[in-house]
Amino acid sequence: MAILKIARMGHPVLLRRADPVEDPTHPEIRRLVADMAETMEDAGGIGLAAPQVHVPLRLFVWRGGAGNVIALINPEIEAVGEETESGWEGCLSIPGLRGSVPRASRIRFRGLDIAGKPVEGEAAGLTARVIQHEYDHLDGLLYPMRMTDFTLFGFTDELARAAAKTAEAGGDAEGDKP
Repeated sequence: MAILKIARMGHPVLLRRADPVEDPTHPEIRRLVADMAETMEDAGGIGLAAPQVHVPLRLFVWRGGAGNVIALINPEIEAVGEETESGWEGCLSIPGLRGSVPRASRIRFRGLDIAGKPVEGEAAGLTARVIQHEYDHLDGLLYPMRMTDFTLFGFTDELARAAAKTAEAGGDAEGDKP
């Protein structure tokens, strides 16, 4: 396995629609998934899409609830219901920044695993947010493109300082935390 170089905002691979994976069971895809999992862990991420490691293919990995890494190949997602919620997001391709992004509260997803077998499920909370974030990478979208309030966008350390000041002053720091 290998640690892969992560593309940063501004690189063209992050702004194009990724191509479908022809054969999810191909050894190169298995190697890519393993390398992506190792890269994500090394970088301290909770999700990573293939375009972020300069591979324009429709697949991503994320850390599941039990700490296991899950791969989804040629995914499709859809919102379940109309409810949305805003939450803080960061991105390995946009280091040092965070922003508040509105996303569907619940989603349904489907795709293939590395054995080529169908995978499907529903997700809510952080898992739904991570899946939507990584799926956006497959369509050439970065989270700032989804933001609706740029007053809730900034450097992680500055946002943390502001949240700490709010907490010291007796404000609601929970809603302000990045």
